[in-house]
Amino acid sequence: MATQLESSLHISDLILQASPVVQLVMLVLLLASLYSWYLIAKLHMSYKKAQTDDEHFQKIFWSGAELNTLYNNAQLNSKRTGLEDIFYQGIGEFFKLKKFQATTQQTIDGTERILRVGLSRDQGGLEQGLGALASIGSVAPYIGLFGTVWGIMNAFIGLADVDQVTLATVAPGIAEALIATAIGLFAAIPAVLAFNHYTAKGETVYSDRALFAEEMVALLQRQTVSSTQEND
Repeated sequence: MATQLESSLHISDLILQASPVVQLVMLVLLLASLYSWYLIAKLHMSYKKAQTDDEHFQKIFWSGAELNTLYNNAQLNSKRTGLEDIFYQGIGEFFKLKKFQATTQQTIDGTERILRVGLSRDQGGLEQGLGALASIGSVAPYIGLFGTVWGIMNAFIGLADVDQVTLATVAPGIAEALIATAIGLFAAIPAVLAFNHYTAKGETVYSDRALFAEEMVALLQRQTVSSTQEND
C-alpha cells in the first residue's frame, strides 16, 4: 500500500493530473520565473557594464585630458552611456552657455540642471526591469496560493463521492494543490532577492555618478572664474 501511494505521488504525474485552472496557474508562474531570471541576467550585465564603463571614463577624465577632446570623443560615440553620456550633456550645455556669453552663475546653474537630468535619465535606463521583478516577487506567492486553494477545493469536492476517505484518496489532491504554492515561492524568492540587490547597487552607481557630477561642476566653476580673472 505504501509503495503504491509513493509511486502515485510523482511530481510530474501530479502536475499532469491537476485541474486545468491549477495547470494554468503553474504555467503562468513558470513563465514568470523564467522572465525574472532573464531580467536578473540582463540587470547583472547592465550593472557590470555600467560600472566598468564609468571607471574607465573616470580614469580618462582625471588623467588630465582636455575637456574639448573628451567632448569630441563622446560626440563621435553614438552608443555613449553612463558617465560619458552625463559628461557629454553637461559639458555641451556649458559650452553653449559660454558661447551665448552667459554669466558665471547662469552657466554653472544651467550645467547643473542638465547634469541632474542626465543622471535621472541614465539611472532610469539602468534600472529597467526592477519594477517587473518587484511585481513578480510580490504577486507570484498570491497566484500560487490561488492555485493551491482552487486545487484543495476541487480535492474536497471530489471526496464527496467517496464512501471511505483514506490518505491515498486525500494525498494526491492536496499534493498537486501545494505544488502551485511551491512554484509561486520558487518564482518570488529570487525576484525579491534580486530586486533588493540591484536596488542597492543602483543607489551606489547613482551616488558615484552624482559625486562625479559635483566634482565636474566644481572643476568647471574654477576654470570659469580663472578665465574671467585673467580677462580682467
